[in-house]
Amino acid sequence: MIRRIIEIDESRCNGCGACAMACHEGAIAMENGKARLLRDDFCDGLGDCLPACPAGAISFVEREAAAYDERAVMQRKAEAEALPCGCPGSAARAIPQLGGECSCGGAAPSRLTHWPVQIRLAPASAPYFKGAALLVAADCSAYAYGAFHEDFMRGRVTLVGCPKLDGVDYSEKLTELFRGGEISSVTVARMEVPCCGGLESAVLRALEKSGLDLPVHVAVISTDGRVLWK
Repeated sequence: MIRRIIEIDESRCNGCGACAMACHEGAIAMENGKARLLRDDFCDGLGDCLPACPAGAISFVEREAAAYDERAVMQRKAEAEALPCGCPGSAARAIPQLGGECSCGGAAPSRLTHWPVQIRLAPASAPYFKGAALLVAADCSAYAYGAFHEDFMRGRVTLVGCPKLDGVDYSEKLTELFRGGEISSVTVARMEVPCCGGLESAVLRALEKSGLDLPVHVAVISTDGRVLWK
């Protein structure tokens, strides 16, 4: 059938992903840094994605296309919701550490051992938490301290968060993790700013709630990249 449907100009797409987030039907996905229409029958032709695109890369065209299939859209949404946070990129997985130089040719390899790393997204039941030395880090700490991977992440399972921006009580999630993860030790890497104290207090509250007596080491990093105390 001939109907109105979106068209994405890949040459103008800047890869911001705003259109994919604006599409209620999940018809758009980001692939290789560009937006792509997944299937014609996912697009309802209403164009919620058009005003969201800052690059003007999306327009309407009239062409031969499969009819909008609401049932297929709902099925895809149900499948996505079965994954953590409804997002395939949030699925828990371990990342093997190969050592040596990283694949991008840099001198320093990544020390990240798993995904996801956000406290709110990480599944407390993930196997990589069993017996782990845990690092709970403020989002900003890795940006402020240049040797963060080697000095803090190496040999530890990392979780990151910002109590000010997230506006949640991390202690609940951390309590669940401490009760089931058999964590061996906890390191907190926080910034010197006062709001970062919420991360440290969440860890201490979670340990108290879980009834565990674990060693906790707190490192405070200055905004100019120095370790003030550890």
